[in-house]
Amino acid sequence: MKKLILILLVLPAVSFAQGTNVINQKGRRFIPAEVTIRQGQSLTVTNNDEFIHQIYSEGLFDSAERRPGQNIVEDFPRSGTFEVRCHIHPKMKLIVHVN
Repeated sequence: MKKLILILLVLPAVSFAQGTNVINQKGRRFIPAEVTIRQGQSLTVTNNDEFIHQIYSEGLFDSAERRPGQNIVEDFPRSGTFEVRCHIHPKMKLIVHVN
């Protein structure tokens, strides 16, 4: 029983330490619309929509278009607050806080 509790306590830390967070593109929105990550972590943006999407953040990245079911993985190498958008659907907005 003690081993099981220890494993359960360690798992969230391991998952967080891996440095990947998943954002969904669905209904022409980012879900969630705001996220906080640590410097050096990556975001995986999954297109779960019926439309082609892409993502960009001024001065950081500008991805290629992705079809439904495809992923985009982008790193956030510096701290700050970044706005991520889709060129195809400019009303889509994700706020990324990087500590």
